Amino acid sequence: MKKNLLVTGGSGFIGINLLKVLTKLKKYKITATYFSSKNFHRVKNVKYIKANLEETKSCLKITKNIDIIVMCAANSSGAAVMEKSPLVHLTPNIRMNLNMLEAAHLHSVNKFIFISSNTVYPVSDLAMKEGDVQFNFFEKYHIVGWMKRFSEIVCEIYSKKIKNKMKTIIIRPGNLYGPHDKFDPKKSKVIPSLISKVSARQNPINVWGDGKDLKDFLYIEDFCDILVKIINRTKNFETYNVASGKSVTIRKILKILIKIEKLENNEIDYDSSKPTMIPKRLINITKIKKQFKFKSSISLEEGLARTIKWYKKEKNL
Repeated sequence: MKKNLLVTGGSGFIGINLLKVLTKLKKYKITATYFSSKNFHRVKNVKYIKANLEETKSCLKITKNIDIIVMCAANSSGAAVMEKSPLVHLTPNIRMNLNMLEAAHLHSVNKFIFISSNTVYPVSDLAMKEGDVQFNFFEKYHIVGWMKRFSEIVCEIYSKKIKNKMKTIIIRPGNLYGPHDKFDPKKSKVIPSLISKVSARQNPINVWGDGKDLKDFLYIEDFCDILVKIINRTKNFETYNVASGKSVTIRKILKILIKIEKLENNEIDYDSSKPTMIPKRLINITKIKKQFKFKSSISLEEGLARTIKWYKKEKNL
């Protein structure tokens, strides 16, 4: 008998790509939520429900008779929004996370997977392991870091500190990229932003910061493949880093994109007046390597090429 699986945020970047992978397995009866977006990619064999997760009644309605929940829904954005309106990540996300955890517990959901963030780690020259949280967040990520960490702690409470325990799993992704990401200039993160500029043949190419930020990028398909394995096999409370384990600079990303698009004689304008984020992020993935024999199968070059191809097709470029 198929288990009932709910993906919140089914109209978003992670949600869409995860649904594509889950439907191929044909072992789940899948429901997904969306909030306001009407024009999003709908995956076949998925039941979609419009829901406001900030409302308790909506959460109680969608969690009834559900076995597994993957909490992908979140208010997210790029550096520009975080710089000007950091509170957009606080109250709405905490409301959604708490409402969904409470509703899931009331309806005896078997397993709750929370998509967290690597912003919970401090700035460090070392590769962050799952136990390296110190409540010392990068200043510009102070609000989102606390929001994610608070939500993680609540997940752990449901798994360990109450009588009728609910299994929760915390996932801390690297910097994910790929098809269906946000390419809106106001909301996009670094790779979608650079892809839109390179594809438009911008000259000079405007880059926020000095381009020396070091980040761990993982193609979304690799992320979803390992996430499904974690969902299927993890039986108790766990926290997992899910990343490539290899960090590269923004300058290298830009160099690859320019090569893919065969741009010549393009100047690059590094704008240090624009907001930037964590200058260095290294992520240790020893845990998922040992437990799931994980290794990213899609190289950075291939992943970027696939993402550009998808973007240009969507924009008719």
